[in-house]
Amino acid sequence: MLIADFPAGPLAANCYVVAPEAGAECVIVDPGQQAAEGVAKLLDEYALTPAAVLLTHGHFDHVWSAAHVCRTHGVAAYAHAADRPLLSDPARGVDPALAAQLSALFGHERLHEPERVVEVADGQVLRLAGLEITVAHAPGHTPGSVVYALPATGDAPEVLLTGDLLFAGSIGRTDFPGGDHAEILRSLSRVCLSRGDDTAVLPGHGPRTTVGRERATNPFLRDL
Repeated sequence: MLIADFPAGPLAANCYVVAPEAGAECVIVDPGQQAAEGVAKLLDEYALTPAAVLLTHGHFDHVWSAAHVCRTHGVAAYAHAADRPLLSDPARGVDPALAAQLSALFGHERLHEPERVVEVADGQVLRLAGLEITVAHAPGHTPGSVVYALPATGDAPEVLLTGDLLFAGSIGRTDFPGGDHAEILRSLSRVCLSRGDDTAVLPGHGPRTTVGRERATNPFLRDL
């Protein structure tokens, strides 16, 4: 399996491109602010053809370029219904102070929902680009946060694209509108800690990690 990524925009949100191999179809995960150029470079480098855009949640730093990327490649965006309103109104997902900053910075740019949005649900299996991707609804950071899971193959472990649910050494913040600390802990326990220690964690920010490493060292998981 081919998984390439780069940090996009001022908040360095990880954008991933996932494919069975070079020269194949792929899915693009979380194309956020200023991500279009980085996506284009990866597609060219690995000779990939997009089949879909997958969104782990609706915060602006993860979805800002989704409509552009979808339109450019004629593909749909996949997102949970609970976060769909954020695709066209990012201020709904942040506190008033940050919403005011967004208005000042991007007031001349209106965020648009992609032309085609496919709503995903917990337990749903997506068969896209030759991949089998299982959706796990994982609310807490946002109401519609999801994790995309790719099964273990051969010597390669299971892969979780966790968005802002789980990071190396931390978890997603819950102080924005729609956040819920008790709920994110339940999601972490059900969606992440139920996996084997070798499960790879590809987070929305920062370096890759594993479930085992976070189980052993992440202070936010100590009591789970």
